Amino acid sequence: MNAVSTRLAALSESETLAMSQKSSELKAQGVDVINLSVGEPDFNTPDHIKAAAKQAVDNNFSFYSPVAGYPALRNAIVAKLKRENGLEFDAAQISCSNGAKQAVCNVILSLISKGDEVIVPAPYWVSYVEMVKLAEGTNVIVKASINQDFKITPAQLEAAITPKTKALILCSPSNPTGSVYTKEELKGLAEVIARHPQMYVISDEIYEHINYIGKHESIAQFEEIRDRVVIINGVSKGYAMTGWRIGWIAAPLWITKACNKLQGQYTSGPCSVAQKAAEAAYLGDQSCVENMRRAFERRRDLIYNLMKDIPGLQINKPKGAFYVFPKCSSFFGKKTPGGETIGNAAQLAMYLLTEGHVACVGGAAFGDPDCIRLSYATSDENITRAVERIRKALAALR
Repeated sequence: MNAVSTRLAALSESETLAMSQKSSELKAQGVDVINLSVGEPDFNTPDHIKAAAKQAVDNNFSFYSPVAGYPALRNAIVAKLKRENGLEFDAAQISCSNGAKQAVCNVILSLISKGDEVIVPAPYWVSYVEMVKLAEGTNVIVKASINQDFKITPAQLEAAITPKTKALILCSPSNPTGSVYTKEELKGLAEVIARHPQMYVISDEIYEHINYIGKHESIAQFEEIRDRVVIINGVSKGYAMTGWRIGWIAAPLWITKACNKLQGQYTSGPCSVAQKAAEAAYLGDQSCVENMRRAFERRRDLIYNLMKDIPGLQINKPKGAFYVFPKCSSFFGKKTPGGETIGNAAQLAMYLLTEGHVACVGGAAFGDPDCIRLSYATSDENITRAVERIRKALAALR
């Protein structure tokens, strides 16, 4: 009998990766699919970062690195946190991983025991709840609607906390909604957290540099909870380095040590050459980051202005990241030209793929079954063509 572990059986597959796979299959059959399902910048890694990687190869950075990453990279991250965020860390508090996804998972597995409760605001990134399951923790989902810009309030947070609460996972700028918490909003949440000394904050700030409202704000800035915040970040989104697989945490020393202990047993340190590239990213010219941010902001304006008038869709204007998360529940119960009934967002996303040839992702995977997620990390032309296809496909529903 072929039976996987109960641990694995409890996990769901990543819907974002599954939809991307279906999109690729249609493309292989010659169908002109516009893929808006994957959150990946379409820019190439900046030249000075690639040059640092080439130099690292020539300099024989081809051996095992320390589990937590090279000291030079960790010091570059310390300098970045001081320069950009006004936060004081030392290199021992930084641990580098194979992407920010591993960094999040390391922290959850290091902090969460069986039965511990983890508060996850919804909509959420697909992997948070699965990682909590892996740690045998209990997900406590706090829903934030489109009418509150998909951001939870201090009152909602307070109501979700119990004696079993161990952590809150916060993502700002947000995947999948593009919402960004202001300093005042974060302060309100921090005041609640300060009253509950048993809980920690896992603050996913991977989209920090893709921000359309000015300065990024981290919840780690509030002294009353500073020693209970773990920052998650990396180079993938801000520097167009998704495939380089470098993420990191900045955390209280005991948490960093725990993550190093865990990582030392199942992957060891991240790629040596990629670390030298990431070091160059943090220490080098930052104009590339701002150029990409401006391009994403232009695309945000384009897709928002094209979609806001589509009948039946409700859409908010994202303040960061590169996603829109429109509410589409008005189409549930309608029939396709082929006579099939659209029952939920996943079915609507499949209809848009098969009939409109646009790949997006149903919102249930993100904790909101009334929405779909589209990534605008693609060209202006693709965005314009994709939205027109979506408009026509939705208009064909009866």
